[in-house]
Amino acid sequence: MEIPRYPQTRGILLEDKPLLDRLFHDLQPRISELTFANLFLFRAVHDYRLTLVGDAVIALGRGYDGSAYFLPPFSGAIGGAARELIDAGLTLYGADDEFVERHLQGGGFGIVADRDNFDYLHLKEEMALLSGKEYHKKKNRVNYFLVRHRYQVEFYQARHLEGALALLEEWGRVRLAMTPGSVRGEMDGAAEALRLHEELGLSGVVLIVEGALKGFALGECLNRDTAVCHFEKGDLFMEGLYQLLDREFCRRLFTGCRYLNREQDLGELSLRQAKLSYRPVELVKKYRVRRPVGNGRNEDFFREGLPS
Repeated sequence: MEIPRYPQTRGILLEDKPLLDRLFHDLQPRISELTFANLFLFRAVHDYRLTLVGDAVIALGRGYDGSAYFLPPFSGAIGGAARELIDAGLTLYGADDEFVERHLQGGGFGIVADRDNFDYLHLKEEMALLSGKEYHKKKNRVNYFLVRHRYQVEFYQARHLEGALALLEEWGRVRLAMTPGSVRGEMDGAAEALRLHEELGLSGVVLIVEGALKGFALGECLNRDTAVCHFEKGDLFMEGLYQLLDREFCRRLFTGCRYLNREQDLGELSLRQAKLSYRPVELVKKYRVRRPVGNGRNEDFFREGLPS
């Protein structure tokens, strides 16, 4: 189905996968949003819609708070298309350091680092081995689990669907009672990912404990040397399970990738602490960019200069 020219838009379809896969392969993105699976699975939550600006394919979306934005263009005259939409009053979300330096130099833009959406980048080998004193607590938790449970690690397949959906429902029940926030959208995306993993090109592992599915993780390649884990769900009351799930995901999947992008923490303190505890080698910064309003300064948004 043809992509309309801005300001017309259309929704993202499963049939768009070959096109967007090709564009992302050429683009080699670093931010976790820029995969077909991510855009498709969160198309309802973020109201993702495709449009063309010149020869650039762009996705428009909305944040969890309903605020409108567009993602960095996927192709074509990227800088020109981004500037055109910013000049039209739209906010660019997800510009990384390279994008800002390459396409937004000297434009007088308001540029703000969005810390809650920085991606956590890790060395896969470190997460797979858990060696050294820095990972001593992680390894202890894995060992705690190993001596107390009979378990199996398997690659995710269609036969695991029923058990994975049951686990996801229980995970959601507990999380909704704790911090509702974006949980429902996360559950819907994960459920669709489990059902359509083959069509979406996702791979995963599951943990079978005492005969029951107690954890799963799904991901894909983000670029040539980086995998991304989109979903990681497990029994929240089984100590050591998440550490084992992380380890096995890194050991068994995407063996040609050096890095793992574990996405953002969305400002959740406990999630931030958990991700930082794995000692990321980099926080992939993301910025929101727009034209300053009024007298040229909107103090809630505007920050002079380029990211450092």
